[in-house]
Order: sequence, then structure tokens, then C-alpha cells
Amino acid sequence: MMNSPDGLGVQRAAELFKALSSPARVALLQLLAEPTSVTALVHSTGLSQPLVSQHLRVLRGAGLVSVTRSGRESIYSVADHHITHVIEDAVSHVLEPTDRTDHTSTDAHTRL
Repeated sequence: MMNSPDGLGVQRAAELFKALSSPARVALLQLLAEPTSVTALVHSTGLSQPLVSQHLRVLRGAGLVSVTRSGRESIYSVADHHITHVIEDAVSHVLEPTDRTDHTSTDAHTRL
């Protein structure tokens, strides 16, 4: 059974997509498929340490990443690997070649 448009599941999904609305946060989540330090994330992304920390704070607030301490370093990882699959599917989907001129689809996924 599908959630109503104003149901709790729809609201939570919208909050999830809001957290994923930044390309930097999506990239960080891809990198966090394996536990990674903030220093390594800064090096991998080319973003400043304060900006990486800010994005990690958003992701952590959304419950998408978790953090553990290893000495003086914070190690981040994806809190739930379902999100890794969502990102993989989304990236694969947008990279698929499509005929965007055909708007006659009656597929239930495209109707609102």
C-alpha cells in the first residue's frame, strides 16, 4: 500500500532527498561506503576541511552517516548501506541513455 502524499513515509523520504541535494554530500556518501577519516575525505574530494565537516554534520543529522573515534581522528561511515544502493541506483539511472523526447509514457513511476 502506498503512503498518502502527506504521510510520514513521504515526509521522511523528502527529508532524505533534501540531505542528498548537494553533489558534495552524494560524493561523500559514495566515499563512505568504506569507513574513512575526515582527512582522507578532504584529500579525496578537494573540499576544505570545514566544508567537509559541514556536509558530514548534515549527513549525520539525517542519520545517513555514523562516526567513531580512533585516537584523535574521527572515522565516518555510512550508517545504513541501503543509502549506498539508493545512490548507486540514482547515478546509474541518470547515466542511462534515454530518449527524452518521448513524453507519452504511462508508467506509474512517472505519473503524479
